[in-house]
Amino acid sequence: MTPVNRVPDDHDEPALLRDQFRQLLRYRALLALGVVIGLLGGGFLALSGEDTYTSTGEVLVRSAISDPFASGATADKGINIGSERQTAVSDTVGTLAAATLLKAGDDVTARDLLAGLQVTNPPNTLTLRFAYTGATPEQSRARAEALANAYLTHRKARTEDSIKNMSDGYRAQLDPLEEKRDLLEKQIGVGADNDVTSARANIIVSISELSRKISELKALDTTPGYLNKKPVAPTSPTGPGLPLLLGLGGVVGLALGLLLSWVRLVFDPAVRSTRELVRSLGAPLLGTLPRERAATTGVLAIGRSGSRLAEEYRAVAFRLAYDPSFAESRRLLVTAPRGDNAEAAAAAANLAAAFAEMGRDVLLVEADLRTPSLARALGSAAHEVRPPRWAAEEGDGSWPTGGRSNVDVPGSGAFALIPGTTVDNVPRALTSTPVGRIVAEADRPGSVVIVLAPPVLSYADAVALVDRVEGVMIVCDPREVHRSDLERIREIIGASGGSVLGALLHPGRRRLLRPERRTKSARRRGGSGGPTPAAEPDTLETTGDPTETLGLRSLTLPAARR
Repeated sequence: MTPVNRVPDDHDEPALLRDQFRQLLRYRALLALGVVIGLLGGGFLALSGEDTYTSTGEVLVRSAISDPFASGATADKGINIGSERQTAVSDTVGTLAAATLLKAGDDVTARDLLAGLQVTNPPNTLTLRFAYTGATPEQSRARAEALANAYLTHRKARTEDSIKNMSDGYRAQLDPLEEKRDLLEKQIGVGADNDVTSARANIIVSISELSRKISELKALDTTPGYLNKKPVAPTSPTGPGLPLLLGLGGVVGLALGLLLSWVRLVFDPAVRSTRELVRSLGAPLLGTLPRERAATTGVLAIGRSGSRLAEEYRAVAFRLAYDPSFAESRRLLVTAPRGDNAEAAAAAANLAAAFAEMGRDVLLVEADLRTPSLARALGSAAHEVRPPRWAAEEGDGSWPTGGRSNVDVPGSGAFALIPGTTVDNVPRALTSTPVGRIVAEADRPGSVVIVLAPPVLSYADAVALVDRVEGVMIVCDPREVHRSDLERIREIIGASGGSVLGALLHPGRRRLLRPERRTKSARRRGGSGGPTPAAEPDTLETTGDPTETLGLRSLTLPAARR
């Protein structure tokens, strides 16, 4: 059986082209800017330029001929159409046409007159096409006709001059022969011999031949050509109109926008695609959080009915549950690359709720001791409980043995939370013995420990926990994280003895808070006495971002339903 050779995805040209096109569409502002510039340029050219009019006349060129009706007579005898075209745009023709126009009241120099003239020759013809572009229809018609007639006049005069010169040459040869003939006739009258008679006869033959040639030259038809198409005044301006210039401007502007987007894409340090993110981080994409329009009142999405965000968190939790690296240790360190850690905190809380929904005994440890905020964000869902006996016996009341809370998830169960508190020495607190004992609770069957750490590139706190919590999940915004950051995170975690289990993408907090700001502004405009508008259901907003198409399907398992 012949093996089937499959092209790897990284070298699939249609997929790469689609990916690059999606990346260019990320810069819609630059595309719109290019189109606007093109339309403005086309409109400016159409409205600011002066209207010009072009009138065209056609001249059929012919040579001088004795009998145009004779068999075998051709009009192209001795005509070099290329040379005639050069003659038509010569200064001599321009001077003749300028003199003719001056008599009609159009004072124009030969140089200015020839500047608007264009003479062309249709293929395989003896026709010269005179096209003149002027400021008005009548001006273009009059000047085109004057130039065509000046060319015919100049060509006829040139032909007549040639005939006169040839006739004068023949006449110069004829006069001596006639004088010699008269002399021989006088000798014959006296009684000359036969030699004289023979010489006289030869001279008479020569005289007859020269006279015949002179007669033929005088009988030539010297018509230089015919004005087959007389120029007429045009009825519309020459050149593209406003619609065509706007269309061309839009096309050129779109090309300019694509060029600007490509330049912006080349110099953009941010991750340009999920494929590039996976390659830079060296770990798979666990999921992509959808964008929800309605502003939520709490951190937990698990427990809200009809929430796409909750379904995505469940899908990520199931994927981690079946990951061999995570299933062996059941420890997860959640952190962000740098900046705000709010999205990582929300992801840690929702993953803890999702594991609790699956029937696991979950402990969420907030190891962000610099800006602890998770307990405050959970609000009334978290209520304090008694710490374990070993924490009461061995602890001194400081973090992490100082307090523990239970977080109730409506319809899903509960999980334990060790909230973070501010301490004097953060590195000493993170590397203390109680932290190791708390993390070791994941060794019990059915237990999961999730640790929330500060941004890994902002502080070394996450690195201090990697030796105890090997599996790391990075929560980041694909539009803001840089490729160099992801590569550095992979190197730091790998050198610390841990491994990156994957990345979780979110659409960004500023974009998520826009509906909330609009709701607040609407409330301020409506006044405090008006009714409070009801929150819209959680819906997914389609943004065109390619990363949002890679979300996992939510898995429906019996454990999740229970």
